Amino acid sequence: MDTSGRILQYLQDRPALPLTFAVGSLYAAYYLCVVVKRPQIACGDKRLQKLIERHCPVAREYYWPTWWCFQAHVMTLLRALVQSWPHVDYRGELLPLPDGGQVKLDWADNDNSPIPSSSRPTVILLPGLTGASDENYVLHMVQETLELGYRCVVFNNRGQGGADLLTPRTYCATNTEDLECVVSHINKTFPNAKIMGVGVSLGAVILFQYLANKGKEAGLCAGMCISVTWNLPISADSLERPLSYLFYNKYLARNLVKKLKSTGHMFKNDVDVDHALKSRTIREFDERFTSKQFGYESCEDYYKDASLHHKIHLLHVPVLTLNAADDTFSPLDAIPVEKAKQNDNIAMVITAHGGHIGFLEGSIPRDRNYMFRWFSQYVDAVFKHGFKDD
Repeated sequence: MDTSGRILQYLQDRPALPLTFAVGSLYAAYYLCVVVKRPQIACGDKRLQKLIERHCPVAREYYWPTWWCFQAHVMTLLRALVQSWPHVDYRGELLPLPDGGQVKLDWADNDNSPIPSSSRPTVILLPGLTGASDENYVLHMVQETLELGYRCVVFNNRGQGGADLLTPRTYCATNTEDLECVVSHINKTFPNAKIMGVGVSLGAVILFQYLANKGKEAGLCAGMCISVTWNLPISADSLERPLSYLFYNKYLARNLVKKLKSTGHMFKNDVDVDHALKSRTIREFDERFTSKQFGYESCEDYYKDASLHHKIHLLHVPVLTLNAADDTFSPLDAIPVEKAKQNDNIAMVITAHGGHIGFLEGSIPRDRNYMFRWFSQYVDAVFKHGFKDD
């Protein structure tokens, strides 16, 4: 029997092989032609654009999402489950606030750095909605910061990170007073060190709000916002679709309710706590608790005030944002790409895939991923090169 005859006989004996090969070929073709793409970068600031072009090589690379889990929901959920948890030795500090409250700062001082402590650049990290310094994505960014030789401090919102809630006040997307106290404290502690802020999800919204509110008086040399939600009404609608509600909304709402159960007695005079504890979605919780606590007439008013798409022109500090076009928390039609092209002090990086705080890459996506490479390169570029007009 000749070679072609042997191959034909082999395939006849294994009828599933041709189908498997065909499906595999189609999957590979789709992945290579549709999934793997360079990021879209929208930037109207020549200084920021040059910094990225010269010192962030990841901007010129194709993003190769993990080939077996590039779908948005899968990537978002899997990241939290499979990503490793680097060990970080924090130094905790309870920072008192003017109203009698407190926030916990978790410091990674990096005393082995060759850069003197007094001038060692510092990254302030702001976690997501119910996150804190022990989240694996936070630990990875802390690790990246330390490897660069810089100092890192995680700003845990009130009642988060193991700190007790001392006053009847928590946090929200428009409340930036606590961050202002944190930035002021760090600037006073290290007056000769550059400081930049990096926020993730809700932390990114709070950081952006702060930079827009403070303008030139922000006390930061730059910012980075990862998986930021630009238009909260659109995001809320997206998160209430069946799969998104099942995968994220229900879980996050349950965490918010759980936290309120332990502190609800402090808010009895201000809100209907029992009603808030029955919340099954983030919007319901914000309508019954968050918006009331921070003086809004309705959740709609709160979300309108918290949205960022109409605040880009208020930035006076350079900000890099990283979003995925398939992020359920911030759909592509909510990302103000054209406004980024028309304003200074912002560069938007948008990948075709990545989910929400996902951005996995590699066949075994446990350690460093695309998001962390952007973080590391941008932080290093800001601290080493700054922003120049030439």
